[in-house]
Amino acid sequence: MSKTIFEEIKNLTTEARNPATRHIDQQSIGDILHLINDEDLKVAAVVRTEIPYIEQAVQLVVQAFKEGGRLLYVGAGTSGRLGVLDASECPPTFGVSPDMVQGIIAGGYKALMSAQEGAEDRLEMGAQDLLARNPTPRDVVCGIAASRRTPYVIGAIDKARALGCKTLYITCNPRQEMNIQVDVAICPVVGPEVVMGSTRMKAGTATKLILNMITTTAMIQLGKVWENMMVDLQMTSKKLEERSKKIVMQAAQVDYETAEATLKQAGGHVKTALVMIAAGVSAAEARELLSRGEGFVHRAIALHS
Repeated sequence: MSKTIFEEIKNLTTEARNPATRHIDQQSIGDILHLINDEDLKVAAVVRTEIPYIEQAVQLVVQAFKEGGRLLYVGAGTSGRLGVLDASECPPTFGVSPDMVQGIIAGGYKALMSAQEGAEDRLEMGAQDLLARNPTPRDVVCGIAASRRTPYVIGAIDKARALGCKTLYITCNPRQEMNIQVDVAICPVVGPEVVMGSTRMKAGTATKLILNMITTTAMIQLGKVWENMMVDLQMTSKKLEERSKKIVMQAAQVDYETAEATLKQAGGHVKTALVMIAAGVSAAEARELLSRGEGFVHRAIALHS
């Protein structure tokens, strides 16, 4: 078994030695930092080359959301933690249900705090953990595995396909080596890590960028953003309460007191408050206009004009 795994990983790009950092152990602190930063600078450019595939992924996710489906991330280690992180940020940022975007990580939530590395080797657990979320053909399941070969993730993806879900896969190894059947593969090849095999670094950064792009773009397509402001955020903390007031003040060109009073009438919902001010209507009328405008502020205001 160990020899089989060795054969799988020995030629992976994510497991190769980086010639630029070969003597990093002999460098000064400043030189080490510059070497890390030089490698990090390459990541965004690589992700940019994958935008056509990221676009396809977003289209599937938007379609799923509009049909009442979900986005389910599945990963192990750093990849799993990044999926859970992105999922956990969607409710406070975009005002959506925690069920809409979910992160599934090998080893369960204890793996968020301490490594459960052996959990990634269990193909059947990936399928089992996915089934626990009751997936349906309306859902999109996104596997995240820098190395591509993670059994836990492959098990979940295979089960997702068998259930009729749309599937995505994010890996930092070349597309021509992609041997897992999915609807869309996203393959940012960021090259060997600064420290060989430490995919929490460039591979993790590329993955974080891509997950940000997928959910943010999908939420924009659902009307969760007006201009470049998040107008569906939840006022779940004092900071978010004040951010909500700031957004209403800037977007509607009103003072603090007006923003505060309108938000109170709107039940703390920024989009409702914005339509109330822009269209000069009550909270109930604003909510009805937003419903007719499919949640888009500019459409709701246009409907009243």
